[in-house]
Amino acid sequence: MSEASTRPAPTLRHRDDIQGLRAIAVLTVIASHASVPFLPGGFVGVDVFFVISGFLISQLLYREVERSGRVSIAGFYARRARRILPAATLVTVATIVASAIWLSAIDLVEVVKDALWAVFFAANIHFAAVGTDYFAAEEPPSPLQHYWSLSVEEQFYLVWPALLLVLVLLARRRALPTRLVLGVLVVVTAASFVWSVVSTASDPLAAYFSTPARAFELGLGALVALVASRVAAGWSRAVRGLVCSAGLLLILLACVAYDDQTAFPGWAAAVPVVGSALVLLAGAGGQAEQPLPVRALGVLPMRTVGDWSYSLYLWHWPVLIIAERKLGHGLGFWRTLLCVAVVFVLSAVTYRFVEQPFRSPRRFPTRRALALYPAAVAVVAAGAVGGHYYSEYASGALGDNPPISLTNFGVKDPSKFKLDKDKTVALVQASVIAARHHMAIPSDLEPDVLTVRDDEPDVGECNYEKDSRELCPRGDPGADRTIVVFGNSHARMWIPAFDQIGAELGYRTYYFVKPNCSATLVSVGELVPGSPLWPECDAFRAWALDQVAALDPDLVVVTSSGPNPVLYDDDGNRIPKDGIDAAAREGYVDLFTRLSTTAQRTVLLRDVPKSENLPDECLTKKGNDLGDCLFTPLPASVVDANLSVEAADETGTEVVDPTKWLCWDDACPTVIGDVLPYRDRGHLTTVYAASLADELTRALGLS
Repeated sequence: MSEASTRPAPTLRHRDDIQGLRAIAVLTVIASHASVPFLPGGFVGVDVFFVISGFLISQLLYREVERSGRVSIAGFYARRARRILPAATLVTVATIVASAIWLSAIDLVEVVKDALWAVFFAANIHFAAVGTDYFAAEEPPSPLQHYWSLSVEEQFYLVWPALLLVLVLLARRRALPTRLVLGVLVVVTAASFVWSVVSTASDPLAAYFSTPARAFELGLGALVALVASRVAAGWSRAVRGLVCSAGLLLILLACVAYDDQTAFPGWAAAVPVVGSALVLLAGAGGQAEQPLPVRALGVLPMRTVGDWSYSLYLWHWPVLIIAERKLGHGLGFWRTLLCVAVVFVLSAVTYRFVEQPFRSPRRFPTRRALALYPAAVAVVAAGAVGGHYYSEYASGALGDNPPISLTNFGVKDPSKFKLDKDKTVALVQASVIAARHHMAIPSDLEPDVLTVRDDEPDVGECNYEKDSRELCPRGDPGADRTIVVFGNSHARMWIPAFDQIGAELGYRTYYFVKPNCSATLVSVGELVPGSPLWPECDAFRAWALDQVAALDPDLVVVTSSGPNPVLYDDDGNRIPKDGIDAAAREGYVDLFTRLSTTAQRTVLLRDVPKSENLPDECLTKKGNDLGDCLFTPLPASVVDANLSVEAADETGTEVVDPTKWLCWDDACPTVIGDVLPYRDRGHLTTVYAASLADELTRALGLS
């Protein structure tokens, strides 16, 4: 390393208005997450942070090039380490501990996973995968989900300083090659924005967490840093005031007009991003007298909140999420206010005793600062290991509570209860009785309660969720008889049972199942912001029904949950809410009518009852017994299932109702014997589905 690269980083003129802009960014984010009604788009505060970050860090890099003729990569990452790691590590570990104290063991397991993704600055990749995974969509948000934005920043900063260094070396000069840097930044920023628009239109959930789709926000900040002082230096105070006001109005517009249904980032992100750039530009001229809007941003309260903004951002989300999940319902006004007050206290303390001491280059010169990252990894890893072992203990998996049986179901005299002759139904009854008598949760559950969310049926090559068009005969592939299962993920969950039926009874089985694509023949909207028409679902159903006609199966089993909440008519118009049930019912009628001409026999396997809560979360919550997790079928799921049954009755289609294998006396246990019947609110586990193969065989009249 050269002598120049070891000099202290150049000092930049402190701008109070930027601290005020930081305050606006963090306050709008907190307001949005606290459900303040008139700021539903406050999440754009994150985008404001991105622009500020791109501006300040790039400004520092440009000054360093002007001073030394190069970029010190080690010095850059030392500054980043001092700035972000201490507070981020503290909040991560504190969130693990708080989750162990106040949340369920399964929640703790998920937080531990999220913490490890976060410490390696890959949280955005992880949460994008979770957000686009249909089977994980019903899981509550992680207390560490907001770390995705830190990951985006650090991924950007893995590239930007190195790219700038390359440009400086290519220019072969000790001064900043402004035109070259400007040209490259324009290309990179424009390309990122185009990608943001395209990816948001095609896959908004993935785009939301995507670094390439967000890079233009940091890139625009870097562009403004390159030209701001020269551009703003010639502006009058009136012009600077107008530019600043316009920028603030654009940010306010996004906060008020956007909500969780806005496709974001894409085109929509341009509004707060450009607004932030205008505010930064307005105060960059270095004039002694600033206009009122710029001065207003720099008043003491705004500066203070701006100083605390990083800690405020880190603390607010876990405090709000953990409090809400501990209560099991919304916080309400006063509890939310109390949580926000706690966030401000924690942030003030963190800023004073963690952020400020660690930001000192004297206490933490380059080598020591760079050591902060492996130290942070070690601390978080230790917390994660501790959290994992504690979750095993807290879940009861290490205990010796016995399973439910037909002779042991939590009552003194089992003979007083008359159970059904069918052993499967009888065990359901015994499990309901055990829950009503608050029997302890069995210790040795199958599948493991801590990993039950991963218990998904194998679809092999025919993963129609990814728009495959393969045909994959299962069961007994060489058999002459054929069973087709048709529907969405609630058909997919029955694969283990039909695989067993096919193999034992000599049937080829085909599974035309696409998660989220309900069986009823009505066009649906995607489960993404804005709920745009999902033509891939229509295309899959059309293809699958063509395959059914070609296969001429002995039996088609239709089983599906209700369609997505937004439906479209044949002309591509949204169906009004009061017409959704009728449209869904008519779609089932159309399906059964068509199958009556292409299949030898069609049976509707009624959808299973759904729970309002996640069963594994309830079963691993401290102090809970089986009774705490007994649930009544969610009314909406009953209505959806009834619509399909009504359509089957109208068309003369046979119906098999599996409810008796899951519920009794309007109550559904989350443990049946020693088995978890549900992997989430509405999908069966592979273990329980397979155990119902014999029951299905009899109910379907197969041999």
